[in-house]
Amino acid sequence: MKKILGILVLVVLVILAITKLGLVNKNFNDNVKTEKSSRKKFGATFMTLNNPYFVQLNDGIKEIIEANGDKLISLDPQLDVNKQIAEVEDLIAQKVDGIFLNPTDWKGIKPALESAKKAGIPVYVVDAPVFDDDLVRTTIVSDNWNAGTLCALHLTQILGITEGNIVVLEHPTAKSAIERTNSFLKEISKYPKLKVIAKESSEGQLEIAMSIMEKIIKNNSKITAVMAENDPTALGVIAALERLNKLKEVKAIYGVDGSEDALKLIKANKLTATVAQYPKEIGKIAAESAYKDLSGKKILKEIKVPVKLLTKDNIE
Repeated sequence: MKKILGILVLVVLVILAITKLGLVNKNFNDNVKTEKSSRKKFGATFMTLNNPYFVQLNDGIKEIIEANGDKLISLDPQLDVNKQIAEVEDLIAQKVDGIFLNPTDWKGIKPALESAKKAGIPVYVVDAPVFDDDLVRTTIVSDNWNAGTLCALHLTQILGITEGNIVVLEHPTAKSAIERTNSFLKEISKYPKLKVIAKESSEGQLEIAMSIMEKIIKNNSKITAVMAENDPTALGVIAALERLNKLKEVKAIYGVDGSEDALKLIKANKLTATVAQYPKEIGKIAAESAYKDLSGKKILKEIKVPVKLLTKDNIE
């Protein structure tokens, strides 16, 4: 009898232990589920990730998001606005908490902005503005107007070049590049003897800039200065000039970004100057603004990050 009673007690204890273990596991699983569901998921789509500048921009966003234990999905439409619209639609379908957008086409991206607005997903614009900024929460960019002005002032006032033939390589679908180009042209327009002999789109790409610059060189006997809308474009310009043995004939070449490659070319006396931007800082500011916005705090509609002209005199 005592033996049977002992067995029954043992069975009861085992049952209680199993039940308790099940409750513990259930609580653990519930806690894991709650933790996972509280994590945020963001999306980011850039003009291209075939450019160190945009990689750094993405890194800045990613650093803040991962520090908060959240996830960032980064996409590359390769300068195709239709592909970028599709990427935004895909992020909406994934029900992300917010989208960081670096628009390939500042006007053409509107359908994507409208879709995000309809889905109730906030869009945070980085590096280059959109035309329909009423559809986005904030825009964080470099002071692109000043970037072009700084290049023009260096050309005319520091170098004292007030006459000659100017080549401008632009990116007419990116508002950031449009501002750099327009401010440069506005400043040099004060000098009637500075003639713009060519104004072509490089789409901000080294290979395209190199090809276009080679054609411009062959069609124009003398080029005094080149304004390139970003550093990859400037690198393409220099490659074309070197290939045709014309680099020493050009008095000034300007880029924008402040990339490592540009700094090396300045030290080598091939690039006159680059305007330094701070892409990682822009990314961090954008991510921090997104968290503030999602927590119900008020954020600025636009933030402009200062830029700086880098030449051989101040590069160190």
